Amino acid sequence: MPSNRGTVRQYGLHWGSVGIAVVALVLATPFALNSLAPKDLDWGRLSDISQTYGAISAFVSAAALIGVALSLVYQARQTHIQNEEAHRSAHRELVLLTLSDPAYQVCWEPPNTRMTEERWRQLLVANLIVSMWSSDYKLGLYDDRTMLAVLSDYFRGEIGRAYWHNSGPSWRAYFNESRHARQRRFVNLAEKAYTTAVAAGPPLLTRDYFEPPSTPATQ
Repeated sequence: MPSNRGTVRQYGLHWGSVGIAVVALVLATPFALNSLAPKDLDWGRLSDISQTYGAISAFVSAAALIGVALSLVYQARQTHIQNEEAHRSAHRELVLLTLSDPAYQVCWEPPNTRMTEERWRQLLVANLIVSMWSSDYKLGLYDDRTMLAVLSDYFRGEIGRAYWHNSGPSWRAYFNESRHARQRRFVNLAEKAYTTAVAAGPPLLTRDYFEPPSTPATQ
């Protein structure tokens, strides 16, 4: 079996020979055409025709270049979406790890207000929900009107409102100076929805979310 170095040398000789042959063919083409063309051939007329096709070729090349540019833009967007999903997945796994053992809860920053461990776990899940909406909005999956409606509905509830009361200041501190305009816009929409919900009255308490289980009728 030939060594890697021998294989590389063979490839080099092969493609070098191909390159020399192509260059020789290009150089020899004008002489070959001149010898094969009829004596009365009007080279000026052929030149005019070739220039006409050259103009068409320029348009085709421009269209191809635009196609390549659009393809690169699409690939960049797909890469951005994949990066967002990878970040969201890592965040989700970290929160699930925290919820699996109470000892991990103190590895996060302390809450802005004192609360029970149960409420802190609820706010961790609320963070996953709001972060998911934030990523979706930044990717353009929601427009302003829809996102505001979703957040307004969320802040009607006790946990959603408690989450933004505790973490809203951190969102504003982190993203008010963000270079991502849609990220800043999301924080503004969340703040608007939260402020409107608070002004509308107390939240719906978690104990009132669902109907209590019905008791079986006694015989």
